[in-house]
Amino acid sequence: MRVATALKAKGTDEFAKPGSIIEVKFVKGESLSLTASRLLALMILAAGGDAWADRPHRMRKADIRRGHKGNERISDMLEELHRTLFAVDDRSWRGKKATLRFSLISRSREETEEEGGEAGWIEWEFTPDARRLIQASETYAVLNRQAVLGFRSSYALKLYELGALRLHRRQATWRGDMQALRAALGIPPDVYADFAQLRRKVLEKARAEIDQLAHFRVDWREIRQGRKVTELEFSFEPKGAPEVIETVDELDRHSAGRAPRREKQVEEVVAPLSAIVAPGQIRERAKAEDGEFPAGTLRFGANDLLTIAQDHGGGWDIDLIADGFRQHMGDRLQKVRGAKLIAAWKGFCEGWVNRRGRP
Repeated sequence: MRVATALKAKGTDEFAKPGSIIEVKFVKGESLSLTASRLLALMILAAGGDAWADRPHRMRKADIRRGHKGNERISDMLEELHRTLFAVDDRSWRGKKATLRFSLISRSREETEEEGGEAGWIEWEFTPDARRLIQASETYAVLNRQAVLGFRSSYALKLYELGALRLHRRQATWRGDMQALRAALGIPPDVYADFAQLRRKVLEKARAEIDQLAHFRVDWREIRQGRKVTELEFSFEPKGAPEVIETVDELDRHSAGRAPRREKQVEEVVAPLSAIVAPGQIRERAKAEDGEFPAGTLRFGANDLLTIAQDHGGGWDIDLIADGFRQHMGDRLQKVRGAKLIAAWKGFCEGWVNRRGRP
């Protein structure tokens, strides 16, 4: 919750989602649709560090609709969140292993009267069980709002969250059998019964989306008994600086044409920045565009870069990482400014620790 509060105060597209909510399992046969999953992520973002508190949270409908003129989809998403059950391992009153089933939100209000072009607000409260789960979480994932809204597969979004949660652990992997995989991604038991179908329809498509929109890459290893795949081990690796810059560019583009770009079927056309981000975000980016990566030490006068290295450099000497970054980027470093520079530097620091471990 402290991390969520700090990220919200920065006013960027990054937000923290508790690991306990990411890893919560769907009750058998249930899962959230892509739109409901996005709404839940936006709710976590809006609640920030107060998500654990017994109080209502609010959000503008305009922040949910993303250009759609009608509000009927918002009603459908809220109702889906109300009726979907989640499950976690628990203990009974006798101390025996048990399964706790619960909903994430207890009540919600949606304004139905619109005045003066105002699209209205929604208000909701998390259930006591959800609040306890959020407050007790000792892990978190840093997600990107644009990436969350950019995914076109609910399975890709869930795998993205699982990867972001594990990316900075000593072992950046997730392993489970077929039942655990279905529970984690919300794949119904009667869908894609053949693993070849599941690989083609779910895993390969999810990997393609994550490789395009996330700040890391995902791959998996199939573990077999005879010819049958019984388990999967997913690995998550931070992208290098050039790849991070490409991802930032992609998130700044309009979603139309994203699939053909992913398949390299069309030439890339960059949409105007003003058509994608809010004016406040444009001003923040404009402020950062003048800065370039320092030629000397980062310990003086490069506060943002220094903070990123301290947070993501794993305890390595900051100027040592900076020298490696300059060598890695070469002449490209002179052309990178603003948000792209920040993203590339952060990705390089994460990759440095991932390749070398901690000192």
